Amino acid sequence: MLNIKEVIIVEGKYDKMRLERICSSPIFTTEGFRIFKDKQKREFFRTLAKERGILILTDSDRAGFMIRSHIKGFVDEGTVRQAYIPEIYGKERRKSRPSKEGKLGVEGISDEVLIQVLTQYTTPTPSGEKITKTDLFDRGLYGGTDSAAARTKLCSKLSIPVGISVNSLLDALNALITKEKFYEITGK
Repeated sequence: MLNIKEVIIVEGKYDKMRLERICSSPIFTTEGFRIFKDKQKREFFRTLAKERGILILTDSDRAGFMIRSHIKGFVDEGTVRQAYIPEIYGKERRKSRPSKEGKLGVEGISDEVLIQVLTQYTTPTPSGEKITKTDLFDRGLYGGTDSAAARTKLCSKLSIPVGISVNSLLDALNALITKEKFYEITGK
């Protein structure tokens, strides 16, 4: 698996699922053009950029370039890197028709091409211990009667979008803080 220091930003959930097969780094989605209206997600991306840096990997079409440009406009200079997939024409398997521009997106290109694109951004595997669902459970953030409220409080404290899934919360926590810092913040 490839390890990339930065958090990877992609357009949608299928892009994220595709990258999770080859990359161990945290991956978050813009949910397409929702990033233009979602102030909470923009603030979250700013925080990720400051703490860890972000690597943008969107489709090589007009929409992908608009999203890239928008993100680059609201994060601090020097905290974002851009990875580009080649323009490959075709139709993605799950779609009935090719895209408007006829190009394959992140979800449609081969693993080999994705690996080739991302290899230049890889770093050694981090040595720190990751925060797990068990840690969330132990701190009352998962599986308990008041766990949703506790997660909301933690998300607000760390500028993480409220209401994200537990798995996305784990990715965000592991991208932003160490396990020791997590225990300090959630102390009991």
